Amino acid sequence: MELELAPHLGVGRFRLGMAVAEARDVVREWGLFRVVASDASPGQIVLTHDGSLLNIVLGFTKGALSGVELFRFLREDADVRVLLDGLDVFRTPSEALLEQLAERGRVIEENDLGFDALPELKMILSNQSSHAHPADEAGDPIYFDYVLVATEIAP
Repeated sequence: MELELAPHLGVGRFRLGMAVAEARDVVREWGLFRVVASDASPGQIVLTHDGSLLNIVLGFTKGALSGVELFRFLREDADVRVLLDGLDVFRTPSEALLEQLAERGRVIEENDLGFDALPELKMILSNQSSHAHPADEAGDPIYFDYVLVATEIAP
């Protein structure tokens, strides 16, 4: 499975601004994800891909998709690629990914909390749970394990 992060547009078949019903239709038609949690008029829909344990959270504001969160797969042998500018954000070491994005002219705002913002793309990358993912000798996460593509991100 390959998911393209399309800044200002969405992720894969999920498009920012789409209505809840449209998002539900995409989930049903695509058939790759199982709905884990959702309400009739949700603030979010939580999806999981059983083969890889990749999780996606679709966030809605006033009935329109306003953010797509992806949480790195838990199965290291998963046939999953999450791409930004052709780079696999969950399989490229985080430091190398940031360097390559900067070389491509992307503005990156780093902080000490593990969140790295790409403000012009309205995207956030982070390392949230190194205990569940590969870590280096010092115990620090090797890869990003979270990405948010949104209509707005806080400065």
